[in-house]
Amino acid sequence: MKTVALGSTDTRVPNVVAGMMRIAGSTDDQIRALYTTARESGINFFDHADLYGFNHPGGGPHLCERRFGEALRLSSAEREQIFLQSKTSIVDDPWHYDQSYEHIVESAVRSLKALGTDYLDVLLLHRPDALVEPEEVARAFDHLESTGKVRAFGVSNHTPRQIDLLKTAVTQPILANQVQLSVTHSTIVAQGLSSNMTGFDDSITRDGGGIVDYARINKITLQAWSPFQKAFQDGVFFDSPDYPQLNAELKRLAEKYDVTPTAIATAWITRHPAGIQVVLGTTRPERLVEAAAGSNIPLTRPEWYGLIRAAGHNVP
Repeated sequence: MKTVALGSTDTRVPNVVAGMMRIAGSTDDQIRALYTTARESGINFFDHADLYGFNHPGGGPHLCERRFGEALRLSSAEREQIFLQSKTSIVDDPWHYDQSYEHIVESAVRSLKALGTDYLDVLLLHRPDALVEPEEVARAFDHLESTGKVRAFGVSNHTPRQIDLLKTAVTQPILANQVQLSVTHSTIVAQGLSSNMTGFDDSITRDGGGIVDYARINKITLQAWSPFQKAFQDGVFFDSPDYPQLNAELKRLAEKYDVTPTAIATAWITRHPAGIQVVLGTTRPERLVEAAAGSNIPLTRPEWYGLIRAAGHNVP
C-alpha cells in the first residue's frame, strides 16, 4: 500500500481509505470482516462523519460511528495502529450547516463516545457554512486540540477561498480537504486542461480557483470521495451504457496490469502527483481488496490521459 503525507506533517497515511458511511445496517460480523480486510490490504485509515446513519430506519446522527465502535471495541494498542477521521457541521433536522463553537465541540465529543475512543486523529468540517465565523471555528479547534480530543484538522468540500477565510483565525494547519473526484466527475482536474478555451464545459472553473493546485501549493492532502460515481449521486460508471469507451479502456488496462477495473479507476486518482487519498464507501470486502490493488499502479501518462478522455473530458 502506497502512503502519502498527511498535509504538511511527516505523518504517512495510506492513499486508500475505508469509508464507513454505509455500515448502519451491517451486522457486527460484517463490520469486523470489512475492518479486517481493510487492515490486511494495508488500509489503516477509517473515515466517518457524525451525519452517517441519519437516514437509516430507526437511526440518527453518529449511528455509523456507534456501530463501528460497538462491533470492534478496539483495545488501546490497536487503536494506536489506525487513523480515525470524522466530520461535522451538517445538521439533518432541519437540514442546515453549523460551524459554531458549540456544535463543533459537542459533535466531536459525541463522536468520541460513539466510536469508543479518547481522540480523533483528524476532524473535518463536512460542508462550508455560509454563516461561518472563523473565530468560532478557531476557538473550537483550540479547545479540542488542547484537551487532546482531536489531533489534526481539515475540511471537506471547501474552496480555496473558503479555506483562506478559515485561516484568518484558525492557527492549526488545514491538513486535508475531502472533495468529490472520479475519472468521470473530474472537473477539478479537467478544468486546468481546458483553461482559456471557449465552448467547452471543462473550461468553466467551478471550484473557486484551482483547488488541486491550491492543495499542492499549501500542502493540503486531497481526499477523493465517490471515486467510482458517474456524477453526484448518479450511480457508478462501471459497465454503465453511458460510458462505453471508458469501460473498454478500464478493461484493457485491467488486463494489462492483471487487476480489476476497480483498481484501474483507483489508480487514475492515486497516480496524480498531488498525493490524493481515495475514500471508498463500500461495505463489500472484495471491493476494498480490488481498490487497494490500484494503490501504486504506475499508469503511464498516455494511459492516464486516455482514461480522462474516454470519460468524456476535453483533452485539447
